[in-house]
Amino acid sequence: MKKNTIALSLIFCLFFLWAISSNLLPTMIRQLMKTCELNTFEASFTESAYWLAYFICPIPIAMFMKRYSYRSGIIVGLLLAATGGLLFLPAAMVKSYAVYLGIFFIIATGMCFLETAANPYVTALGDPETATRRLNLAQSFNGLGAFVAAMFLSKLVLSGTTYTRDTIPVDYPGGWEGYINTETDAMKLPYLILAIILILVAVVLALQKLPKVEEDESHTSESTSDTQSSAKKKLIDFSTLRHPHLLWGVIAQFFYNGGQTAINSLFLVYCCTYVGIDEGTATTFFGLYMLAFLAGRWIGTLLMARFAPEKMLLVYAIANIILCAVVSFLGGMAGMYCMLAISFFMSIMYPTQFSLAITGLGSQTKSGSAFLVMAIVGNACVPQLTAYIMHQNEHIYQIAYIIPMICFAFCAFYGWRFRTLLKSSFK
Repeated sequence: MKKNTIALSLIFCLFFLWAISSNLLPTMIRQLMKTCELNTFEASFTESAYWLAYFICPIPIAMFMKRYSYRSGIIVGLLLAATGGLLFLPAAMVKSYAVYLGIFFIIATGMCFLETAANPYVTALGDPETATRRLNLAQSFNGLGAFVAAMFLSKLVLSGTTYTRDTIPVDYPGGWEGYINTETDAMKLPYLILAIILILVAVVLALQKLPKVEEDESHTSESTSDTQSSAKKKLIDFSTLRHPHLLWGVIAQFFYNGGQTAINSLFLVYCCTYVGIDEGTATTFFGLYMLAFLAGRWIGTLLMARFAPEKMLLVYAIANIILCAVVSFLGGMAGMYCMLAISFFMSIMYPTQFSLAITGLGSQTKSGSAFLVMAIVGNACVPQLTAYIMHQNEHIYQIAYIIPMICFAFCAFYGWRFRTLLKSSFK
């Protein structure tokens, strides 16, 4: 039990760290619009570069962990992400958007190692009956990392000044080049700090013995025992997708991730470009947005002691459908306040869908986890569609939030049909 406590504590740190990485992206989108002179749609490809790694890499990562271990995958991921963070030093000299996109892909690949390993590892370290609550608790540290990135690290990057070549003051030190150099240098510090922390955590994990986990096949039905036994011999098992509750879980994760990231990534753009809030105030609201997410995770974890996870998923998804409809209709400051509420109700959706989808997979858990992480590719296309609609309809920009509203409808469907899907998976 003590070993599990130490292991869980270390894994909880990983949830915090990858939240820092992914939730710096909205800040970087806003900053790259300045330093690389991009419009909203062009800057949204920052998300594509980052989350594309989550589509390309999970299967080879799952194969790596199947051959070695969760622990090995975590250490490799930490070091790879740290390498990406250190690359911000030479990137600041090059000042190329393409180079930044490459770096984000490298960081995301490292974080993909962590996420592919840590989510199923947390569910396996303890009683299967409390796996969903345990994963939501772990994801609460993800919410804490998101809050730190939004409220504090964003203020290290965003200066509060936005100039173009035509509006820059004539007496600005160094002129346009001086302004670009200052704004570019501001992007380095958070990633250098993150890289150092990632390296330190990798060293600690390399020295710390973690319990090995063998996925328990006893939780699957006898009718699937031959499939499970065969799966043990495979590095990646595509037959796992024959389970309807996993297949629909992957679909729900695709749309949830796309909807969440569309709202997250465009939050600062929404506030600064369309509502007209200054960057300092916008980052404070962004911090409150992530604080609502963190509060939702903690409260949701407590509520799961009394309510079924799939029922909570259904209620939270319906709440977000209604809130997105209000944003699409009203926009402005009213829409921004609705987004704070959306953040609260998004909080439990990812870990809940993840843990529900891998229920009873036994030795196929690593393969199932890989497919669920691949579903994060929704982040690489849904936000771009949302940004495109926003950019093309600047007078009614808020209409773009119909896209995340549709995404949450898929999540509501999964919560509503989960028990039926699970029964058909193991009948």
